[in-house]
Amino acid sequence: MGLLDGKKTLIIGVANDHSIAWAIAQAFVREGAALALTYVNEAIEKRVRPLAASLGVDTVLPCDVTRDDDVAALFDNLRAQWGALDVVVHAVAFAQREDLKGRFVDTSREGFRLALDVSAYSLVAVARAAEPLLAPQHGSILTLSYFGAEKVVPGYNVMGVAKAALEASVRYLAWDLGSQGVRVNAISAGPIRTLSSAGITGFKTMLHHYEERAPLRRNVTADEVARAALFLSSDLGDGITAEILHVDAGYNVVGM
Repeated sequence: MGLLDGKKTLIIGVANDHSIAWAIAQAFVREGAALALTYVNEAIEKRVRPLAASLGVDTVLPCDVTRDDDVAALFDNLRAQWGALDVVVHAVAFAQREDLKGRFVDTSREGFRLALDVSAYSLVAVARAAEPLLAPQHGSILTLSYFGAEKVVPGYNVMGVAKAALEASVRYLAWDLGSQGVRVNAISAGPIRTLSSAGITGFKTMLHHYEERAPLRRNVTADEVARAALFLSSDLGDGITAEILHVDAGYNVVGM
């Protein structure tokens, strides 16, 4: 028996076969989840559909999380197909490349707005649209964060501010939805080579730094993050909400 047997699960943010969201999708299907995936545009659709097919997943739907109509249409489709929903995984973040270089103080107004909209407000929009579908007393919403939300990580810049807003949103959403038994959590993952991490200046140096200084003396893998997501999204995590779970080989406890 799988940990997610019979659970209807939506994952927003699979970009390619190197993304953390893809590792989560694989883990969820292995544990018996019925899965739906999204894509933001035609280029991503061409990557996501073959990945979905490899898992036997037929439900692949469009959604640009910056468009309320897209978010509403996504959940309308899921309501028509499934009637209800057990788990939502939000794995979406974006900042303009020029805002991940140089100094944070030079972030443009539009760059700041875009990063906060895609990376933080989208969780609020998704939670609001998902709320009527989520199973009472057992619903789960999970998002992905990073240590740059808590401490300055040179080069992470506006994305660190966006992730800080995301983590605060997790706590407020957990309060709002908790009376219905819906849990809202985040995983703060260590640095992992993905399409999005390629835009961070000095990312290779960051990987080496973690490997040298984290208590486990290594970096984490996408599969390890996926197993943590599985735990938080399954009945094993029923008593956990408003939590930011660090999956970073212990790096977050190191002061010097």
